[in-house]
Amino acid sequence: MRTFRTVRSMPALATAVAMAAGTLVALAPAPAHAAGAALPFTSVEAESATSTGTKIGPDHTQGTLASEASGRRAVRLASGQRVEFTVPRASNAVTVAYSVPDGQSGSLDVYVNGQKLAKSLPVTAKYSYVDTPWIPGAKTHHFYDNARLPLGQNLQPGDKVALQATNVQVTVDVADFEQVAAAAGKPAGAVSVTDKGADPSGQGDSTQAFREAIAAARGGVVWIPPGEYRLTSSLNGVQDVTLQGAGHWHSVVRTSRFIDQSSSSGNVHIKDFAVIGEVTERVDSNPDNFVNGSLGPGSSVSGMWLQHLKVGLWLLGNNDNLVVENNRFLDVTADGLNLNGNARGVRVRNNFLRNQGDDALAMWSLYAPDTNSSFENNTITQPNLANGIAIYGGTDITVKNNLISDTNALGSGIAISNQKFLDPFHPLAGTITVDGNTLVRTGAMNPNWNHPMGALRVDSYDSAIEAQVRITNTTVTDSPYSAFEFVSGSGRGFAAKNITVDGATVRGAGTVVVQAETPGAATFRDVTATGVGAAGVYNCPYPSGSGTFTLTDGGGNTGWNSTWSDCSTWPQPGQGNPDPDPGRNLAKGRPATATGSQDVYAPGKAVDGDPDTYWESANHAFPQSLTVDLGAREAVRRLVLKLPPQAAWQARTQTLSVQGSTDGSAWSTVVPAKDHRFDPATGNTVTVPLPDGTNLRHLRLHVTANTGWPAAQFSEVEAYLS
Repeated sequence: MRTFRTVRSMPALATAVAMAAGTLVALAPAPAHAAGAALPFTSVEAESATSTGTKIGPDHTQGTLASEASGRRAVRLASGQRVEFTVPRASNAVTVAYSVPDGQSGSLDVYVNGQKLAKSLPVTAKYSYVDTPWIPGAKTHHFYDNARLPLGQNLQPGDKVALQATNVQVTVDVADFEQVAAAAGKPAGAVSVTDKGADPSGQGDSTQAFREAIAAARGGVVWIPPGEYRLTSSLNGVQDVTLQGAGHWHSVVRTSRFIDQSSSSGNVHIKDFAVIGEVTERVDSNPDNFVNGSLGPGSSVSGMWLQHLKVGLWLLGNNDNLVVENNRFLDVTADGLNLNGNARGVRVRNNFLRNQGDDALAMWSLYAPDTNSSFENNTITQPNLANGIAIYGGTDITVKNNLISDTNALGSGIAISNQKFLDPFHPLAGTITVDGNTLVRTGAMNPNWNHPMGALRVDSYDSAIEAQVRITNTTVTDSPYSAFEFVSGSGRGFAAKNITVDGATVRGAGTVVVQAETPGAATFRDVTATGVGAAGVYNCPYPSGSGTFTLTDGGGNTGWNSTWSDCSTWPQPGQGNPDPDPGRNLAKGRPATATGSQDVYAPGKAVDGDPDTYWESANHAFPQSLTVDLGAREAVRRLVLKLPPQAAWQARTQTLSVQGSTDGSAWSTVVPAKDHRFDPATGNTVTVPLPDGTNLRHLRLHVTANTGWPAAQFSEVEAYLS
């Protein structure tokens, strides 16, 4: 049976436009009611630009460059190759999300309307390729990073900006174009850190100067002029003061630990500068955060650029009525922001978060409940290990008008959960309002559960859901798996109940609209669905006999009235209901794993039904194996193995054996090792008969040699009953 386990360690875009792959994502200011933040930049996907490079993706397989990219697509540039963007708005600066191979650094040459700029854009893997082996199911992740560059001139819509790789392979994901305002002036009466000896060149240690300025400005403003300032240790005792810069493109503080304090009397306002750290790995015992602890009641954080930290804000203690707004959180190795208990009246709104290594925004009701707090109108993209937004317990919480896209590995777009992690934990209570959110390509295959998580998940992990969970006006677009999931992630079958889903639009769900896996009940009204991959409902509570999940049709529901008929198998994207047709390919769309993969050529490519895509193992590392879970024990009689049919795939011989298992643990050899010749003259197809009496659920191809390439390769592995 299934093993359920989610793990989250501790401490651990603006209008909703058509965000399908290849489209331009407009992040212009949006009306207050629209999903996402009103942002001062417009993002353009590299795959929609003109390029001499190679497009990669789409892919939802954990641990690939394409699966972590915005839109699940990007463009790979070899040295000398370029991608050219058409500028979508008046701009004088650009931020580029990119990836380079592990351990490498280099630069991108920048051309504006054909003229090369004197300054290039540095790129590095220094802050990427994060490993968290203490988190079960985690693989190396966090492949991308962001670099920003003033262009030195004012560009207009239609101008061209090209990025050319020079001395390293670069995968370009997305470019953000914006018009950066001139540096702001010093407020009257403010105490400047430079008057206390701070070094704006970034060479000297400015820590003491910042401390003296904060002490001198109590009740007033500390001014951080344009420049770069290096701090070598964190600040504490910060209260009743405003820390203000000239704008986050102009005033930059270089430190991995800005404020670290357990308490404050409050009235702390931090605004309009950048804090950029040097966190290159995730160490959960280190306070490598912009704010660690408390700012105190009545505080605010606004207009900040936070990058290369472990966590943006890890908030403990009294932060009553805190407002966090209009900030950018980029490239942190854990959470963007976590309200870690006792948050009362906190408002987190209109922020942009990209490339978080855990939950982008989280509330965790440890020690005391988070109460009457909200996440509203935030834009979140590419959290690469957990959820876009996660609510772990709390009372009267609101998640409203957020735009979340491209979650990966262990996360949903939104998770409403009673997973406690530690005690004393305060479960969900009162009314949990989840309203007006847009979820694009969210949900993921959980490697611990070995089955998918939905775009929006309600999880009675450690206790039954007793709160009233109200999910309204939700838009789910291109979910790789389900739209709504109700589960008890511990596998103990606690009830997920008191749930209503009112007014949802589901446009494309790879498997089902509703994935119900635990006892409980929900009422659905005015939920419309199109492009559903398998069936409307998967309703299979676990453990068996733990109870039923009751779906009440409140009226107005269309497009999802069918039910998956076989609880012994998981619906796979686009699979449809189980089909007894003996001519059906049993392997199509089924989970596939391998001993190794080369870049984007993931195991799933061998069972996706497309002969032009393929799996390729790690090179120069025989033997290699590809394993397919057929979902149930089958009397397989014939395998059809394919390579891409193009003539470019010259004839080759692969030496392989066929192994089988009914439980995934004990394996036997079904067909001994033999040479099999793939020849484009005959369609690059090989048929392997299996002996009569073969019954297996798990199919494994064990490859020891390939005369055409130093790796195992299959574009399709097909299994048939006859």
